[in-house]
Amino acid sequence: MKYMFASDIHGSEYYCKKMLEAYDKEQAQRLVILGDLLYHGPRNDLPRDYAPKKVIPLLNERKDQLYVVRGNCDAQVDQMVLEFPIMADYCILELEGHTLYASHGHIYNPENLPPLKEGDIFIQGHTHVLKAERREHYYLLNPGSVSIPKEGNPPTYAIWENETFQIKDFEGTIVKEITWKHTN
Repeated sequence: MKYMFASDIHGSEYYCKKMLEAYDKEQAQRLVILGDLLYHGPRNDLPRDYAPKKVIPLLNERKDQLYVVRGNCDAQVDQMVLEFPIMADYCILELEGHTLYASHGHIYNPENLPPLKEGDIFIQGHTHVLKAERREHYYLLNPGSVSIPKEGNPPTYAIWENETFQIKDFEGTIVKEITWKHTN
């Protein structure tokens, strides 16, 4: 199964459209959004084409294709206009025999990990910095930011398929990749 991961749209109509175009092009079965959908947050500059009211229908049209976790900029008032659940602090996915714990990163993060077994995968957004690396006993993944990337990174999303996690820019160029095989 092919999954797409994205994070930190922050109300950008432009980048929300780019994300959905990439989702269609990738032909993924699900889009997992790691929080911060509509509001830009007090520490961020406004992203390109900041228009949260226009992002709402773009996401609502895909409600049956989305898994979403709550970011630190997401609030109950956002849930009132979105037709899919966004208020969970995490979700757990089983992908090709791997347990993947998905969270935004403001509650659970490398300094405050959820309970993980050896070899589990922790994926977060929040930092706007892409990552795909092996840590002491787990894998740390971050698709970067769709709209406000940091540390010189381009706007990115990620694809999980065939036990490979690829972080891509919106031209489809692979920026970072990690691959592993499940062992019983």
